[in-house]
Amino acid sequence: MTKQEQRLTELLAPTVAANGFELLGIEFMAAGRHSTLRLFIDHPDGVNVDHCALISREVSAILDVEDPIPNEYNLEVSSPGLDRPLFTPAHFAKVVGQKIEVKLAIPQDGRRRFKGLLNAIEDDMLVIEVDGKPYRLLMDNVEKANVVPVF
Repeated sequence: MTKQEQRLTELLAPTVAANGFELLGIEFMAAGRHSTLRLFIDHPDGVNVDHCALISREVSAILDVEDPIPNEYNLEVSSPGLDRPLFTPAHFAKVVGQKIEVKLAIPQDGRRRFKGLLNAIEDDMLVIEVDGKPYRLLMDNVEKANVVPVF
């Protein structure tokens, strides 16, 4: 998570929680005037479009007052979906034994993408099995991670 995403999480999580939802994580994709701020929210009973609209209105008010992003951007509020994004060690712990896809910020063993079974979390390392071979990936090096849905 970037410093900006961390700052935004700290700013917005209390409002999301006050409305009965969990802020799973934030993605900010800078692209000039076409930047996107995406919030992933969750609830034990699920998330629907009305929930996303509610959180969007609440969060927009805070963003308008605090103005933490100097450029123009689009705000998106989303449920985690089947390919649930993984942001924190707790998120990874919930999916041990499931297939995940990981993109690293800095390549390891000549690659940045790993897709396989998350076997364990050991200290600050993910142990993921890809094509029968175990890899130990530093969580701080994870740029993006998602659950791979099984159909």
